[in-house]
Amino acid sequence: MLNRMLNFFGFTKKGLLKIVLGCAIMAFAVVNVHKQSGVTEGGVLGMVLFLNKIFNFDQSISSMILDLTCYALGFSLMGFDFVKKAFVATLSFSIFAKIFNFLGPVIPSMYDVPLLASVVGGIFIGVGCGLVISEGGAAGGDDALAMTISHKTGLKISLAYLFSDITVLALSLLYIPVTRILFSLLTTMVSSFLIGQFEVKLKNPEFNMANQAVSKA
Repeated sequence: MLNRMLNFFGFTKKGLLKIVLGCAIMAFAVVNVHKQSGVTEGGVLGMVLFLNKIFNFDQSISSMILDLTCYALGFSLMGFDFVKKAFVATLSFSIFAKIFNFLGPVIPSMYDVPLLASVVGGIFIGVGCGLVISEGGAAGGDDALAMTISHKTGLKISLAYLFSDITVLALSLLYIPVTRILFSLLTTMVSSFLIGQFEVKLKNPEFNMANQAVSKA
């Protein structure tokens, strides 16, 4: 049964393990580092918070709309194979997020040392996200959006993440103190750099060739 499931989703056992492990690392970082320190990244989460603070949009609705929009872009570029892997990654991240939220933080808060929180959080998110996208998955709309931007503009995948995050962080200046934004920018730069060390593998040959070309640039 396991082999049939792996074949359907296009995974090897090693590939599935990488996605599950990557999602666990990211969920751990969100609960234990970002939530406690107030230092976060941009992307879909940052945009959801921005829309809620500035326009009072319901977070659950705006999050769903933004994620679905990003996934639709990913599907148009990478096809059904991407959607299947994104489903597994998104489900894995949600499960681990619930588990870690239930358990509560297991490491001391780094709220008073935001520089450390920025670096540690960036490392966790960068490695975790890198493991997920290296197998063609997406744990959230951010990943799908970054892959789309990378393909359409020719940017390296790491720069695509950085571009989308910086855009959201710039908007967040309307309600978040500049100092916190600077630390959020640092964690974004750290995670984007680490994500760039992973090779994105997808069945879409056009995307793979484009990604390999910009990676060598």
